[in-house]
Amino acid sequence: MRKSDLNNDFSWDYAPALEGTSHVNIQKKYDLFIDGKFVRPSSGKYFDTYNPANEEKISEVAYGNAKDVDKAVKAARKAYKNVWSKVSPSERSKYIYRIARLMQERARELAVIETLDSGKVITESRDVDIPLACNHFFYYAGWADKMEYAFPNRKVEPLGVVGQITPWNFPLLMAAWKIAPALAAGNTVVLKPAETTPLTALKLAEIIKDSGLPDGVVNIVTGYGDTGAALVNHNDVNKIAFTGSTTVGKIIQESIAGTDKKVTLELGGKSANIILDDAPIDQAIEGIVNGIFFNQGHVCCAGSRLFVQEGIADVVIKKLKRRMDNLIVGNPLDKNTDIGAINSKEQLKTINDYIKIGEEEGAQIHQGSCKLPSKGYYCAPTIFTDVAQSHRITQEEIFGPVLTVQTFRTVDEVIQKANNSPYGLAAGIWTDKGSRIFNLSTKLRAGVVWANTYNKFDPTSPFGGYKESGFGREGGLHGLSAYVNLK
Repeated sequence: MRKSDLNNDFSWDYAPALEGTSHVNIQKKYDLFIDGKFVRPSSGKYFDTYNPANEEKISEVAYGNAKDVDKAVKAARKAYKNVWSKVSPSERSKYIYRIARLMQERARELAVIETLDSGKVITESRDVDIPLACNHFFYYAGWADKMEYAFPNRKVEPLGVVGQITPWNFPLLMAAWKIAPALAAGNTVVLKPAETTPLTALKLAEIIKDSGLPDGVVNIVTGYGDTGAALVNHNDVNKIAFTGSTTVGKIIQESIAGTDKKVTLELGGKSANIILDDAPIDQAIEGIVNGIFFNQGHVCCAGSRLFVQEGIADVVIKKLKRRMDNLIVGNPLDKNTDIGAINSKEQLKTINDYIKIGEEEGAQIHQGSCKLPSKGYYCAPTIFTDVAQSHRITQEEIFGPVLTVQTFRTVDEVIQKANNSPYGLAAGIWTDKGSRIFNLSTKLRAGVVWANTYNKFDPTSPFGGYKESGFGREGGLHGLSAYVNLK
């Protein structure tokens, strides 16, 4: 593995620093987790899950159908009526806290499984995903017995049974975002994880079982889109929480129209990352790289549209290209790796199709000079300059390590350009002046605006978007309010 300095005067080799896997226990076959037990799917069908870094099979996972979803919902309803709704808030808090502690104890195993199943680099799984997932359980464990302070002068009631569908880009973290507040509010859960990354959710099921959580409070049904559809359309589900594509989000919204189900949708994004002419450029370069290449660009709030003020555009683009040439793409288990594997063969094809579209639209392409592994699903970090607002690569979510770069002259111009998007999930601002941050943040139509940083998440802070990026918030008190009825 080779890395060059920014001036390209010399280079050196990094010895591999592979994370060990001997401590990881992955079963050859996983069943559904329903009513506190692992049970075979009613159809008897299983599907394979693969390591995108080397295309090797990891395990077989149960394919749940509508009958299995019905069993899970009935188990959740029974647990809600007979057990969970009668458990005191302080006891609920203890259960959630226990789950968080067990996750911490098994953090190294969870991090390696997440990397094997999703392709993200081990340093991100280890230092970001797993700690944040634990922190969400800790945070909501603290709120479980303080509802009267969370919502003063209101009568707080749980919703009942909630159906939750999580994506493949942050499998365990998204499960934590959804399960923790639901349990704290007194609900029971049926979770359907993404079909390409189900393993950490199933490992979480083992942790939940070991924690002593009453049977049926959390149920996990694996499968494909039809499994999720069965959950969405089940008559005894009180709420649907979905994180994923805008296309599927629209289908869910249509499906529950006319019902009394509550819903939160955290969907796609095409977020603007804005560099003003007084920004600390070297710091901003790292923010750009983190904004678009973190998790291979598989981030709904990725800063995939870069706007640079004209006076510093040449310098920023030059430095950005040098920094890209210094990135290492390779084995996600190697701690030297900056960009891991694309999650699936299908997603890699989508990304490559968009790169081809960008070239056909006349944009100028630059890709990092890294050598890609011969086996597995990998994509070189890519930027496009000379792009227009009307280009598809500017308007449509690519969900990969692909950045479009545009310039602007005035703040009013960049506000107009940044808001010219069907999405409104996140944005970033880089400047030396607080007044410019306040001015821009109040005018950008984005649910989250970061200032002089990017991709910073905290369980106490709500996250969500506007327009086709969905509605509702996860995290903080806002995330808790999505799982209660207030009277």
